[in-house]
Amino acid sequence: MEKLKITETCLRDGHQSLIATRLTTAEILPILEKMDQVGYHALEVWGGATFDACIRFLNEDPWERLREIRKRVKNTKLQMLLRGQNLLGYRHYSDDLVEKFVQKSIENGIDIIRIFDALNDVRNVRVAAQATKKYGGHCQMAISYTISPIHTIEYYKNLAQEMEKLGADSIVIKDMAGILLPDHGYKLIKELKSVINVPLELHTHATSGIASMLYLRAVEAGIDIIDTAVSTFAGGTSQPATESMARALAGSPRDPQLNMTLLKEIAEYLKPIRKKYVDNGTLNPQALFVEPSILEYQLPGGMLSNLVSQLKAQKASDRYEEVLKEIPRVREDLGYPPLVTPLSQMVGTQAVFNVLVGERYKMVPKEIKDYVKGLYGKSPAPVNEEVRKKIIGDEEVFTGRPADLLEPEFETIKAEIGDLAKSDEEVLEYAMFPQIAKGYLENKYKPVEKKKIHNINIVF
Repeated sequence: MEKLKITETCLRDGHQSLIATRLTTAEILPILEKMDQVGYHALEVWGGATFDACIRFLNEDPWERLREIRKRVKNTKLQMLLRGQNLLGYRHYSDDLVEKFVQKSIENGIDIIRIFDALNDVRNVRVAAQATKKYGGHCQMAISYTISPIHTIEYYKNLAQEMEKLGADSIVIKDMAGILLPDHGYKLIKELKSVINVPLELHTHATSGIASMLYLRAVEAGIDIIDTAVSTFAGGTSQPATESMARALAGSPRDPQLNMTLLKEIAEYLKPIRKKYVDNGTLNPQALFVEPSILEYQLPGGMLSNLVSQLKAQKASDRYEEVLKEIPRVREDLGYPPLVTPLSQMVGTQAVFNVLVGERYKMVPKEIKDYVKGLYGKSPAPVNEEVRKKIIGDEEVFTGRPADLLEPEFETIKAEIGDLAKSDEEVLEYAMFPQIAKGYLENKYKPVEKKKIHNINIVF
């Protein structure tokens, strides 16, 4: 049997899940040479919320972070997470802009691009996948895992086969809520591996307390790669600990053969950094607690904390249980979308409105209206007809690929930002987050006040 491969997530999903993506480039760079020698399959270092957080909160250039990481990592593949046609933003972007973003990601150092669509609508990952292969990257397509009457093993087998036909170099089961039960995971992996001929990876979160058990069953089922995080940024809403999984499998036929001495040094390096985020309140202890109720409500850990914040802001914290019960009802009404960005936020907000307003779908956010109109893609099951009529009346539902409605936009955006963007990478920053990127670039390039040189009379 081949040894198990490990993708290390602490530099992307680990700190995104626990400290709201606040690790700085200066905190990351000093430990990279050691991480490069551990024996990982890949380091997940970019994408997801890192791009947004760099510009919005850290006053950093995300592209420069990637280049600096690449300079120091010579032996290990660098991986990123991409939201298909949404890239790293929150809307669909035109095909030319998607291709440009993928091209620049690979040029600046990314090897593996993990591409997912919140609805598992493969039409929304096709262009990003084609661009990844065109520019020499490894195209990993992600199955957004969820549970519903239509999300059967047969559904996932058909989806995986469709992804392989589209050119996936590997496929990952993306269990973003940590709800894949160990025995079901075993069966799912066995069935998927019986119909695909590319490596299969498994990503989960430790929120519900079953992740490590799932991973051991996955290894028995023949999973090729699993995602883990160094212990300092593991557990809770993050992934299971790298060291723990490596120890559990040591000496077995699937032993990942990681350098345990280096792993200990990496964990020790990160401890004072974690302490800083504990002390300043960024790391909420709640994120480390086991929350088995997620298995009942199927909510990602971050979605729970968002709900708490929303209700607190409305002085309605006492309605929390009502909202939790409303979320599955909304999800069923909307055709069982997987609860992953941006659908998790949209479904959660609609559930809050339904409870607080006192009448279901009396108040509906624009995003939900667009979803019902088909502008996010095809819902896994049909939207409840009565709910659809209440939300959009007799408006026509678009059944095509949403990006087909978009004109090429890269050159238009480039002209709009003008000389403020000094590279295509900075144009892409502006395309993702127009307001915050413009402020960031203005600050980055504001002229330094020239020192006034006074005339000095020199007497000879």
